[in-house]
Amino acid sequence: MRRPVCLVLLLACLVSPASAEQPVHTRLRIATFNVAMGLDEPGELAAALASGSDARLQQVAEILQRVRPDIVLLNEFDYDPGVDAADLLNDNYLAHGRRGHEPIRYPHHFRSAVNTGVASGLDLDGDGQVGGPGDAWGFGRFPGQYGMLLLSRLPLRPEQARTFTTFPWSELPGARRPALPDGRPFHGDASWGQMRLSSKSHWDVPVDIGGADLHLLAHHPTPPVFDGPEDRNGRRNFDEIRFWRIYTDPAGADFVQDDQGRRGGIAADTAFVVLGDFNADPADGDTLPGAIAQLLDAAWIDARCEPRSAGAVEAAVSQGGINAQQSGDPALDTADFNDRYTGNLRLDYVLPSTGLQVLGCGVFWPAASEDGHDLATVSDHRLVWLDIGR
Repeated sequence: MRRPVCLVLLLACLVSPASAEQPVHTRLRIATFNVAMGLDEPGELAAALASGSDARLQQVAEILQRVRPDIVLLNEFDYDPGVDAADLLNDNYLAHGRRGHEPIRYPHHFRSAVNTGVASGLDLDGDGQVGGPGDAWGFGRFPGQYGMLLLSRLPLRPEQARTFTTFPWSELPGARRPALPDGRPFHGDASWGQMRLSSKSHWDVPVDIGGADLHLLAHHPTPPVFDGPEDRNGRRNFDEIRFWRIYTDPAGADFVQDDQGRRGGIAADTAFVVLGDFNADPADGDTLPGAIAQLLDAAWIDARCEPRSAGAVEAAVSQGGINAQQSGDPALDTADFNDRYTGNLRLDYVLPSTGLQVLGCGVFWPAASEDGHDLATVSDHRLVWLDIGR
């Protein structure tokens, strides 16, 4: 059993929801939010950040000002190494209170390169040609599309961060190699040996809480669709999730090697939170059976707090369609998709290690009668948060 994090140190440095200068001894709020800012052209997000007037970013800022997470992972936030995205977001959006809400600032951030849009030089999508978004290491029209940005009001330890952008899929024990209906491998041996597991990346970023580290395990697996009978995206999604299962297993994972050449999984006494858009619903959708259960059912992960919202229930009823045929609890949905083919699903998670005291969790999805309902549709995903402390 994993030993608890030192909550005395953790609680002594928690940040107030209202001010980064005023410590509070009750909670740390951690959130994930797929903001759907993976735009069509390189430089689009940079221009929107610089303008200070982008309507969608203003809505994202207001949601953050309302929920006030101390740490938040933004998925589908294009990575551009030439632009200081965190500073632009802070200065041009978060620093300006929206509709009476207090500004918020994240003085610490982490970002790194991702696989989306990075040319592989291989025919990974099986169309007989090399080049284009389907042959990138992760689907994308340009490098950095659908990237990630981690924002924090507490100090991060970037020098200790680990990234797993280049880890080969074939080196994951029991890797679900895509196969054609006749059993032949979809990728030839040469391509399979080079294929990267992460469609974006897997990040292990420690946050410094009064001298005690809490590890933020961030990722955004590929959606398990947009492929063929080989189910290459479904299998990749399953194994991208399984990476964290193995990485956090107290039994160890000596085979894992990060982009910096360091080997092994996370230490057995380490406190962590796995967060992101996992593109995996426990009961519905096109995910391989058991994909998200790999984490929800792990003995060293506490998945008992299930974020829910009134807005999700209302949407499932009013939108109808395939939602009426789903078996999962609609209150737990975190994403709103086409109601004819996909419906609303639970895809976004903040999952703590055992030993961390969970105070609560939720989804920012206000019902029509609730304040902030007009903000919900800024993305097809909703912000999900988890409170830890005492």
